Parts: sequence; C-alpha cells; structure tokens
Amino acid sequence: CHCSAVVEVMNKQQQCKTMRRMKPSKALHLLICLYVSATAASFSVEKPSSSKACIAARSAVLSGALLLGLGVPAASAGDIIRGQQIFQINCAVCHAQGRNVIMPEKTLEKEALEKYLYAGFNEEAVVRQVTNGKNAMPAFGGRLGDIDIGNVASYVIDMAEAGWEK
Repeated sequence: CHCSAVVEVMNKQQQCKTMRRMKPSKALHLLICLYVSATAASFSVEKPSSSKACIAARSAVLSGALLLGLGVPAASAGDIIRGQQIFQINCAVCHAQGRNVIMPEKTLEKEALEKYLYAGFNEEAVVRQVTNGKNAMPAFGGRLGDIDIGNVASYVIDMAEAGWEK
C-alpha cells in the first residue's frame, strides 16, 4: 500500500514548508499525485496495510489543498442529491420545478435569482435567502441545519443552471 508512504510524506514538516513555497500549479500537481496514489492503494487487490492510513493520507492531501487555497469550487461544495431530497420535502410546495406559487415572477430560474436575490446568482445568496427568509418566504434557519441549507443551495443553483430540465 502506498498510503503509509503518503502519510509519512505529508507528516513531514519540511515537506509542508516546501509545498508552501511551490508555485500553486506544482503544489496542486503534487497533491493530485499523492491523492491518486492514496486512492489507488485503497482499490488494490492486496489488502492495504491500514485502511486508517489510507483515509489519513487522503485527508492530509485534501487538507493540504485547502491550506493552499486549492479547494473545490462552491458549486460542487454541496451534496446535490441530498439537496434535492431536502428541497422536495421543504421547498417544493411553493417552488415545484423552480416556480413560485406565491409570487410568480420570483422563480428559481437563473435570471430571476440574478434579479431578486440580495447578492445575485450564487450559492451564498441562496443560503442567505433560505436561512433568513424574505417577504412571503419563511426562514428555514431554525428548521434546517447549515449543511442541509448548503445542500439545498447547491441543488437550486445546479437546477437553475440546467433550466430546471433535469
């Protein structure tokens, strides 16, 4: 298993200092190589020397990416499938297929979100709207957790990008 080697490399302070001095593209390349190595090892035919080592290796690599500012884009941050489930339970009564049964002009279509959301068409603006509510829309901040609200926001942005046609 390559995982123990990856963990060893990632735990060395000197390696971390070297990575911080690297150009972002080289640091990203190193992180991708280490992550692929750790992931590939967990799928090998041989039993890995330690599944905890593999998990630790992947976690260390992803943590390194975040420290370098190489995190995932916001649009992929949430769990869209879970967001869809939460949306169907909590939001679809008023917003089925991206519509708005209370205020028909304020749909969940991309153009309407750009026009009516406080900060425009982005996940953070949807999170703010869902959390705090506005006008006829109730606040869900007390009913849903932050992760669930983030997942709903990811789903709404994803569907709006697709024109609610998925």
